[in-house]
Order: sequence, then C-alpha cells, then structure tokens
Amino acid sequence: MTKKNIKRITQIALLVGTVVSLFFVPWILVKAWILPLPDTIQEQLDEAVDLGFDGIIVYVDEASNPPGFYAAGWHDRNNKIPANPKALFKIGSINKLYTAVAITKLVHDGRLSLDKTLAYYLPELKGKIEYADKITIRLMVQHRSGIPNYTDTPNYWAHPKENNTEKLELILDKPADFKPDESYEYSNTNYLLLSKIMDNVLGYDHFQFIQKEILDRLQLKHTYPSLKKVNIDSVMSGYHVGHPLDLKTDKQGMLASAEDVGIFIRALNDGTLFDEGEQAIYSSIYKYEHKGWVPGYQSIAKYHKEIDAVVIQFTSTTDPKLYNWNLADIVYGRILKIVKKRN
Repeated sequence: MTKKNIKRITQIALLVGTVVSLFFVPWILVKAWILPLPDTIQEQLDEAVDLGFDGIIVYVDEASNPPGFYAAGWHDRNNKIPANPKALFKIGSINKLYTAVAITKLVHDGRLSLDKTLAYYLPELKGKIEYADKITIRLMVQHRSGIPNYTDTPNYWAHPKENNTEKLELILDKPADFKPDESYEYSNTNYLLLSKIMDNVLGYDHFQFIQKEILDRLQLKHTYPSLKKVNIDSVMSGYHVGHPLDLKTDKQGMLASAEDVGIFIRALNDGTLFDEGEQAIYSSIYKYEHKGWVPGYQSIAKYHKEIDAVVIQFTSTTDPKLYNWNLADIVYGRILKIVKKRN
C-alpha cells in the first residue's frame, strides 16, 4: 500500500469517526459551535437565549475601555421582567476564590497554618473523617484531601441541605476517596470545613472577615453571603429543565452582581487585593479563575491576560445532563472571540 493510499484511508477514518461522534453530541451544542460569529456581544447574548437559556448576563472589563454591561432574556420569566445586567446572581463555587483569599490572609497573619491538620483545628472530626490527622489546610484548599464531596451523595440536588451540619453529616464515617495528597478530586466538603475552621479561629462568622478584607477593601456593595441579606426581587430567576418552579428562593450560598465579581477577579489577578507577601501564598495554593453551578444558575469568572480583560458570564438555566454547562462554555468562548476582535 502506498503512502498516498494510507493517507487517504486515514483521512476517511477520521471523517467517519467525526461523523459517528456527532451522533453522541447534542445538536444544540453543535449548532452553537458552528453558527457564524456575531459582530457584537449583545447579538451573541440574544443568540444564547435562542439556544435555550432563559436569561444571560455578561460583564466585560477591558482595561482600555469603560466596563460593558450586557443582558438578554428574562430576569423573571413568569412576570415577563427583562434581564437586568446589574441583577444579583447565585455565584455557586466562585465563592471558593473568596474563601481561598480569606485563608491566605489568615495564614499571612499567623492565625492559620497551611500545614496543620483538620484534626488539629476540628478534633471532634477525628475518627469521623478518614485521615483527619493527615489532611492539612493546604490539601483542603487544593482539593487534594480525599474527603468525599457531599453534593455527590445520591439525589443530593433533589433535596439539597441548607444547613452546614446536615451537609457534613452526609459524608461522616464514609471512606476517603483517596489518601491525602495522592490525587485530586473536587469536593465542596473541603470548603465547608475551611469555613467552619475560619469561624472557630476568628470567633465570629468568617463572612464578616471576607466583608472587611475583600468587599470593603474593593468597595463592593453588591456581594452577599445569602438570600437573607438581599431583596429577593433583585435576584435573577433560575430555572432547571424538567423542574416547573423558579429556583430563586432556594438558599444556595453567595450572591453577587456580575460587576462585583468582575472587580474582584481583576483585583485578585493584578494583586491589588493582597498586602505584601500575601499573593505568593495565594499563588501556591489556589487558582485565579472559577466556574459556579447550583440548580438554575451557572457562572464563569475569568481574567484574560493576553487582552487585559475580565469577562464574567451568568446563565440562568441548568439541566440534568449538564448540556447547558457545555453550552455556557461555548457561548463564553464566542463572546471572548468578539472581545478579542475589537482589541
């Protein structure tokens, strides 16, 4: 067989493989990927709504331009209230960035040690969480503890717990997913425990520390620890495919405006959030961007160094198979292309 024939057969095999693989990819994702790129961010948001999101908010902070605020779809679908780019949104796991910054500042102040263990700070958990005497603060921050993720317990999101004690009880006396520092597995339990440790060390709710050391420092007026602290009408509605109700009133952690998250992400990345010596600690333990997911709410928060721009995206529709998680990534990537084109 000649090299030309081998090359031709290889090309056919790749084409067949691509065609076959498309049968296993939801066509809505294929469509989102192949549509011509719009000229403007607003057009891309309108397209995202056409693809299935009930609402979408985008905030763009380019260093050379005033911040851009964009929205499409519904703030409240039932009451036909249009999306508001300054609405509050449940930011899900983006809150881990705030926790990691707080841990950094407490470590720098000598009030916490990255190398002391879970059993040292919460001795009551020794024997209830495997390897509690070997799991350090550092490993919890980095998701290298092996502690099971309470949100992975069967049917968790069908009946989510609102109380941290109940959340923790879901994984007590369960075997570790792996020995400390032998692997990586994302676990919300790590950050639940870190919050509890901070509460104990501080002697008060750790969000007060976040308020003083992060929010007040950056003059962020639209970031909150929970629904208890906000006017519910200012919160964007959230929807989950197959679930008939608006999920806005479900208590699922921190809320913020896209602008507040954007200001925080820039300060996190350019170092203005840190005092001398703190950024080196932070860089050694955690990352500078994050995504968030709770039922009805997806978020992406990133700084793009190559264009010196922060892009925040909130989308208000989730689904059981996480197709919308991938769809949000595609939409975000297209928005980023539009931003890059105009730079």
